[in-house]
Amino acid sequence: MINISRRRSLLLLTLVALVLASILLFLYFKSSSDQTMTYTESRDLIRQIKQQNSLWENEILKARVALTHNYDPLVSPMTEMNRLWARFDAIEAGHGRNDSAQWNDAHEGFLQAMQEKIRLVEQFKSHNALLRNSLAFLPTAEDDIQEQLANLSDLDKLQLQNITTDTYDLLLSALEFAQLTSDDRAADIEVGLNKLKVNAQRLPPAFETPIKIMSNHISLIAREQPLVNQLLESIENIPVAERLDTLTTLLDRDQQRADRIDRQYHFYLLLFSVLLMLSLVWLAIRLIGSFAEINRVNTALQTANDALEQRVEERTRELRDAQSELLDAARQAGMAEIATNVLHNVGNVLNSVNISSDLITRKLRNSKTQGLGKAMQLINEHPHDLGAFLCEDPKGKLLPGYLNQLVGAIAQEQQEMVDELNQMNKSVDHIKDIVATQQSYAGANSMTEPLFINELLEDALRMNAGALTRHHVTVVREYAEVPQVMGDKHRLLLILINLISNAKYAMSDLSNRPRTMTLAVKIVDDSFLEISVKDDGEGIAPENMTRIFAHGFTTRKEGHGFGLHSCALAAIEMNGHLTAHSDGPGKGALFTLQIPLISVTENA
Repeated sequence: MINISRRRSLLLLTLVALVLASILLFLYFKSSSDQTMTYTESRDLIRQIKQQNSLWENEILKARVALTHNYDPLVSPMTEMNRLWARFDAIEAGHGRNDSAQWNDAHEGFLQAMQEKIRLVEQFKSHNALLRNSLAFLPTAEDDIQEQLANLSDLDKLQLQNITTDTYDLLLSALEFAQLTSDDRAADIEVGLNKLKVNAQRLPPAFETPIKIMSNHISLIAREQPLVNQLLESIENIPVAERLDTLTTLLDRDQQRADRIDRQYHFYLLLFSVLLMLSLVWLAIRLIGSFAEINRVNTALQTANDALEQRVEERTRELRDAQSELLDAARQAGMAEIATNVLHNVGNVLNSVNISSDLITRKLRNSKTQGLGKAMQLINEHPHDLGAFLCEDPKGKLLPGYLNQLVGAIAQEQQEMVDELNQMNKSVDHIKDIVATQQSYAGANSMTEPLFINELLEDALRMNAGALTRHHVTVVREYAEVPQVMGDKHRLLLILINLISNAKYAMSDLSNRPRTMTLAVKIVDDSFLEISVKDDGEGIAPENMTRIFAHGFTTRKEGHGFGLHSCALAAIEMNGHLTAHSDGPGKGALFTLQIPLISVTENA
C-alpha cells in the first residue's frame, strides 16, 4: 500500500510538472508577440500620411498664389497618401481592429474626408486654372489697348485721357481683387466695368475688340476669385489630420492594453517558473525520502531474516549479527554519499537558477515600460492640441523619437528576460539529470551522446556566470580544435561546474593581482580527450594532495567535501580519471580530466 501511494504521489507530481511546463510554454509564446513593432510601424505610416497632407495643402496654396502653374504636385501627395494608407490598412487588418465600432468610425471618417478633399481639389484646379489664365492675360489685353492709343493723334489722346485713367483703375482693381478679395473691391470692379462699357461707345471702332476681351477677363476674375477662395476654405476645413489623430489615439490605447497584458504574461511566467522549480525541488526531496524508505524496508527485512536465522542457527548468531551490521553500515554510508552528492551538485546549479531569477526580478522592477507612462502623461496633458504639441512644442518634437527608443529598449529587455528564462530552464533540466546520474552510480551504464566539448564548457561557464562576475574572475579560453565526440553530457557538466566553482572559490581572497581562470581543451596521443581548469588561487598544500578527492575532505570553512569526490567518481564511471596538481600554497592549482576519445564517426 505504501509503494502504491508513493507511486501515485510521484505520478501526480509528474502530471503537475507537465502542466506547469505546458503553461510556461504557452506564456512564453504569448509574451513573445511582435505587436509593439506593428504599433510603431502603424504610427509611422500615419505620421507620413500627415506629412503628405501638409505638403498637399502647401502645393494648393502655391497654386493659389500662382507660384507654379504645374498641377502635378497636387496629384503626387494624394497618390503617396493613398499608397501609405493601403499599407497601413493592410497592417491593421491583420490585427482584427475592423471588429471595433470606434475604429470603423475613425477609419470611415478618414476615407470620407479624403474623398471630399480630392473632390474639392479637383474643383479648385479647374476654377483656379481659369482664374490664373485670365490674370495672366490682363497685361496683354492692356497692351493691346495701349497699342491702339499709340496710333491716335495727340489731340485725341488728350481727349481720351480720362478713359485711359479709368482703364488703368479697372486693371488695378482687378489685380487687387485677385490678391485680397472683398465686397468693396468687387463693387469697384463692377463700377469700372460699367465705365469701360460707357467709354467704349466714345472710342473708335478699333478699340472695341481689345476692350471687350479685357472686360471678359476682368468679369471672369470677379466671378472665379470668390469661388477659388471658398474652395480653399472648404479644403482647409476638411478634418483629414484630425481623423489621423483619432486613429493614432486608438492605436496608443490599444498598445497600452497590449502592454498591460504583456506585463501580466511576464508576471505569470515568473510565477509558474518558481512553482515548477519548487515542484522539482520537492521531487528531489521525495526521491531522497524514497531512498531512506527503501533503506528502512531493507533493514526491517534483514532484521526479520536475522531473527529467523538466530532461531535456526543459534551458534552462528553473533557472526551473522556482525555481518548484518556491517552490511547495514555500508549501505547507509553509500546511500548517504549519494544523497550528499546530489544535494551538493543540485546546490551548485541552483545558484545559477537563483541568479537568473534575481536578474529577471530586477529587470521587471526596473522595466523601461515606466518611461511609456511618462510619455503618455505628456500626451494626456495636450488632449485638444496634440498635433500642435507634437509639431511645435520642443518636448512634443522629442516625443516620437523617445517612443521609438523606448520600443527598442523594451524589446531588448524582453529578449534579455527570455534568454535568462532559457538559461533557467537549462539549469532545471540539469538538476533532473544530476539526480538521474547519481542514481546510475550503483552500476548502470552511462548514457553517451554526441557532444561539442567547447559548447559544454560554455554551458558550465554560464551556470557559474553570476558568481564569476561577482568575484571579478577573468576567464581565458584555450580551446584546441576538437571534433564532435561521444560522451556522458551530464557527468561531464557535473565535473566542469564543480571544477569552475572550486577555482572561483580558490581565488576569492586574492587582492594583490588579477583573478584569472584558464580553461583548456586538447587531444592527447589521439586517444584521450583532456580538459583542464587552472586557477591562480590559494593552491594546495603537499600534505593535502593525496586526499584532495577523498569524501568529506575540504579546506573551506563552509565546504562539505562532496564536490571533488563526486567528480572523481564520475570520471571513473566514464573510464577516465581526474587529477590535481599544485606547486604549493599561493601558487594556484591545475585540475585535469582525461577520458577516452570516442569520435562520432568511430561510434557510428
